[in-house]
This record gives sequence, C-alpha cells and structure tokens, in this order.
Amino acid sequence: MTEPGKVPIERLATGVPGLDVVLGGGLPQYSFNLIAGDPGSGKTTLAHQIMFANASPERPALYLSIVGEPAIKMLRYQQQFAFFDLDRVGESIHFLNLGEEVLGGDLSRLLERIVHEVDALGPRIVVVDSFRTAVRTATQPDTREMELQNFTQRLSLHLTGWQATTFMIGEYQSGEMQNNPIFTVSDGILWLSQSVDRNAVVRRLQVLKVRGSAQMPGLHTFRITDAGVQVFPRIFRWEEDRRARQPRRLSTGISGLDALMDGGIPAGDAVLVAGAAGTGKSVLATQFIAEGVRRGERAVYALFEEHPQSYLGRFARLGIDLEAMVRQGDLALIYLRPLDLSVDEALHAIQEAVQRLGAQRLVIDSLSGFEVALAPTFREDFREAVYRLVGALTATGVTIMMTVETTTSYTELNFSPHAISFLTDDIILLRYVEMRGELRKVLTVGKMRGSRHSGELPEYEITSHGIEVGSSLREYRGIMTGVAEMSSASRALVYPGLTDQEALVMQTLIALEEAPLEELGRRTGLRRPDLTRAVSRLQALNYALRADRDGNSVYRPVRVRPAAGP
Repeated sequence: MTEPGKVPIERLATGVPGLDVVLGGGLPQYSFNLIAGDPGSGKTTLAHQIMFANASPERPALYLSIVGEPAIKMLRYQQQFAFFDLDRVGESIHFLNLGEEVLGGDLSRLLERIVHEVDALGPRIVVVDSFRTAVRTATQPDTREMELQNFTQRLSLHLTGWQATTFMIGEYQSGEMQNNPIFTVSDGILWLSQSVDRNAVVRRLQVLKVRGSAQMPGLHTFRITDAGVQVFPRIFRWEEDRRARQPRRLSTGISGLDALMDGGIPAGDAVLVAGAAGTGKSVLATQFIAEGVRRGERAVYALFEEHPQSYLGRFARLGIDLEAMVRQGDLALIYLRPLDLSVDEALHAIQEAVQRLGAQRLVIDSLSGFEVALAPTFREDFREAVYRLVGALTATGVTIMMTVETTTSYTELNFSPHAISFLTDDIILLRYVEMRGELRKVLTVGKMRGSRHSGELPEYEITSHGIEVGSSLREYRGIMTGVAEMSSASRALVYPGLTDQEALVMQTLIALEEAPLEELGRRTGLRRPDLTRAVSRLQALNYALRADRDGNSVYRPVRVRPAAGP
C-alpha cells in the first residue's frame, strides 16, 4: 500500500524463485537494469527466465542479441529449460540480432537501430545481450569516454521514456565499476558469480543496487536446474511466531527418557542428540517422529547420510511403518546429499516441507552429514550456518531434534565436535561404557535450558521395538569416562559364604531394590542356569526373597551383613 503523497512504483515478479525476496518485492517497473558477472555465471539464462515470466501479447518483449551469434543457436540451448515456451517466440517474445551494427563500431548507428526497433514493436521488456560487447567494439582509441557515457545515458532515457523495463547483460569485473557510466545510470544491478573449490561449484547472486527498494544485502546462492534459475535468499534474521506457544511437553516415544526430562521435550526447543556411531541416535530420532505422528503431529525428517529407501526399510523391521506415514501426508522425507550444498538451500528445502505439512516436529540427521554435504566455502562458517538454521526454524514454533556423531576418546566428555552445543536448548548424550568386560550403553540428559531434568545415568538397549531405558547405574562410578567401576560403598560389602557370581547377583539386587530374573540376567551378564543357581542360593541363605508382582516373579534383597571390623 502506497503512503499518501508518494508516487506508486509497480513491481514486476521476476518468475525466479527466491529472487523477488532478495529484491525487496520484485523489480521496479520501467527500471533500467544491469545483469553482470563472469562468463558462464547464468546471466543469459536469468534474463530469459525473467522475460518469459513477464511477456504477453499485450506486453511484448524484445531480445536484442549483439554477441555476433545467430538467435537460433542461443534458442537451441535456452529451450531446454522448463520456463521456455517456443509457441510464444515471434508472438509475445521477439529476437533480433544486431551483430552488423556492432561490428561497425559506431555507437550512434547502434542507438538508432535500437530506437527504431523499439519504436516499431513497442515492447515492455527489452534485453540487450551483451551490452559489454557493444562497448568493447565501440571503444576504439578515437572514441572518447564522453561519447560512451552519452550513448549509455541516451539509451537509458529512450527506454525509460517508452515505459520499458530494460536489462543490459555484460561481463564485468568488480574493479570496473568505478567511473563506468552503465553502473551510474542503472536503476538496478544484479551481480552473478561462481567459484570452484575442489570438486564443488557454488553460484552466488548479489543485488548491488535497486532504486526505491530495501533489497536484502549479502551474497545469495543460486542453482541452475532444468527448471531454470532458483535463488536461495540468505536468511540473516527471522520473525518470531506470533502465535501463543503452549507450555507443553512432547513425548519422545521412550517412556524412560521422558521421565528423565520431566515429562518430555518442551515444545519449540532445539534438541541435540550426541553419540558415537551405533549408539542409536537415528533410532531415538525416529521414535520421536513416530510418536508425534501417533499423536496427530506431522513431522519432517531431513536425511543427510542414509538413502530414504534404506532408511524406510531399516525401521520397517523395527515395526515403525514410516512409508505409511509418508503416503498419508503425515511425514515428509528430505534427502540432501550433494557436495556443493549451501546452508540456505538446505534451509529452503526444510522450511518448505515444514510449511507445506504444518509440521510440529523436525529431525535433522545428522549435523555431521550436513557439514560434509556443504560446499567447502560454507564449512568454514559451520557454526554460523547451524545458528541461522536453528534460529529460523525454531522461530516458527517447530521442535527440532538434531543428531551429531561424536568421535572423542572414551576418557573425554564432549557433547559435539563442532562446539555448537550452546546453540541448542536441550542435550541428550548417548555413550558406550565398559562394564564387567562388556560394552554397554548409557544415556543422560546433559542440559535442559530453563527446565528441570534428571541427572541419572540409566543403561539402555536397542531392541526389536526401539530404545528401551533401564534402571540407573547408581552402584557405579566413572560411567561418563567410558570405564565404569563399582563404587567404594558397594565394594565394602561382604557376603560370607557366597561365590563371586552369587555376590554379583546380590550387589545387583541391592542396587535395583527389586528386579525380575530377566533384568538380573541382563545386568549381570550371567547365563540362565548360573543365574538360577545363584538366585536359589540367595533365597536359601535368606539374602533374597521372591515376590509376585502383576503375575510375574520379582526378587528383592532381604539382608546384608556389614563387613567385619579389623
């Protein structure tokens, strides 16, 4: 809406996804624009895409080619893009080659020909490709700088007076902007570039100038696909979701973990699940997603490592039918594994899926794979990338769970190899630990911002139904170092007449206070016959008592004799 007293400026939608956002709402109508950049950066394709998006019989477009190659050659390549419509060529879109006028080196003659053609057709879109070619040909030793500036200004005035939106295409270097008349008279300047770093190619767009607009600053990545050019605006700020957030908890689908988190994950939090390979990070994340769908909350799962079909098949064997969730529209899988990915491209794909589904839960699996998928130039600013990613997504109210692989030694405690844990609200750590000559798994809630949580260290198992959390290992110390030892209080107990196996079962009963035979076997690692003999002997010595609980037998410690004095 135009404020009183201001002249309204109509905007042209470019037809290039993401570009209108960068331009601050589109291109000003009747503006004189320059599309500049290196060879092969996408200038001609961008101009064609804008032209085909805006041309019509009532608003025709004129494409003036002065690069010396026939229009048929250029069209042969441009018609491969989805935006190209051959039926419109010659009707609403017209091509003209001015190669002969350019070769003459006379700027006045070239201007006269352009004026004549524009007068005859009355186009509303005019493209000159390449304006730099005309300048180079005309700039002979006897051509004065004043003549070149005069040509540029007269061309700009003519085209603006005809109410045409104009695009001049040229190959320029950044150092050529100073004292160049085309940069002075242009209303808008779009600068395209591409950089190669090892095997990755990154294309960038920068809007250097748009008169009357608050364009989005910075370098924005873009891709050229079969559909044409797509721009991924650099998200550097975000708006908080103005809807009132309910102070509620989201269940992870793992009851033992929910209990440690005082009922679950606070809605809208960003959660980091850290652990070594094989500790069950993806299993935990998938149970979190499946539980949300079960409760009517749609979800998005972004894969950076595993192929979707492999992922679906693996969890189908655990009884989680993710494929059905996808078919029903409750779950969207995003597979992102190129080696030249940009942060904003990934964010665009994820945000689009979240908005399309109205998702409340999101998993990024994993940050380690995300970093590898990024082009090398973006890996240098990985923390900033994660910061923008998390900030933009949590601002919409979605709850994010991110997995990250830790590769630290067993004697170190490190939540993330990227020093990004401060960006998250909650941290769940999965860890291997050596106990009684076996490699076990324990988990802990290392952090919950502004929320109560337990600091216990329970053991867990990955079963055929997913992760199941057991009891806390209170009788051990040094668990987070990876090598657990029985606490001094437990070692001080003496059990007269007991074998080592019987003493082990007794210590476990004291720690658990109550346990079925299966749990005792899992905790002690004893085979069933040895465990049965040990329990029977403890009962006979009145060290243990069997009781019935809901039709199942459980065992409780009865009496512990203190160690004898010196």
